[in-house]
Amino acid sequence: MLMEAQSAYRTIKVQSQETGFGAEVTGVDLSKPLPPAVLAEVKDAWARHAVLAFPDQPLTLDQLEAFTLQIGPFGHDPYVEPMPGHPNVLEVRREPDEKVTPFGGNWHSDWSFQATPPAATILRSETIPPVGGDTLYADASRAYDELSEAMKDRLAPLRAIHSASRAYGPNSAYARELHLRAMPIIVSPEADKTCVHPLVRTHPVTGRKALFVSPVYTVGIEGMAPNDADPLLAELHKHIVQDRFVYRHHWREGMVVIWDNRCTMHNALGGYDGHRRVMHRTTVAGETPT
Repeated sequence: MLMEAQSAYRTIKVQSQETGFGAEVTGVDLSKPLPPAVLAEVKDAWARHAVLAFPDQPLTLDQLEAFTLQIGPFGHDPYVEPMPGHPNVLEVRREPDEKVTPFGGNWHSDWSFQATPPAATILRSETIPPVGGDTLYADASRAYDELSEAMKDRLAPLRAIHSASRAYGPNSAYARELHLRAMPIIVSPEADKTCVHPLVRTHPVTGRKALFVSPVYTVGIEGMAPNDADPLLAELHKHIVQDRFVYRHHWREGMVVIWDNRCTMHNALGGYDGHRRVMHRTTVAGETPT
């Protein structure tokens, strides 16, 4: 259920979910450069709600790139070939005859295995199937807030180990399915490298703390044996994706969604076998998690 949040804004209209996590923004045209006052309000709404949906924004690829650069510089997107002539745009495509799990079809925060993971992901819908294809977003900030004080103290000094090995390594699921997918996914031994980040990170804009772990990319905890780390990570993953922390987004064609990878996880659902789904995706560079 969307709730009016207009009182906070003068140039845009914002309707948020009841929890405040996730909102729809109207009264703005993303195909043109945003005036400073409008851009400031968009960024403020993004900081407040973490996931913003902009309906009725049928952007060209050039316009999608231009909007991305208003949010920040492009991030680095490995393991998927970019679109011809658009090195910073990935096409997320699934054809009607594909039977494998949709790209992004497990809980994760984009590219968390990088030293500086992307702050934002921006996704624009091109072709939307008549059924299925929703995206789930989990609020890792409120999930942290609702932990016990004892658990917060336990997690404070821990550092999580991230890797792309499960998704893009030589022995990954994608490696076994390349011939079954329309997307040009790249499998590489580079994916087996690891990067360590705080298990609880602090958002550089809001100052809120959030759990920064995901089932896809978090493979361990620094200094902790797997038989100790794995149950703790499983407990945190289960906690984050409880219904009360999750916003289910239903796509429409010509919609742009931006989400904050620093305080959310997401999961691309299927349910549209026999139908084509095409999205165009960019990322915004982030900072070293602290």
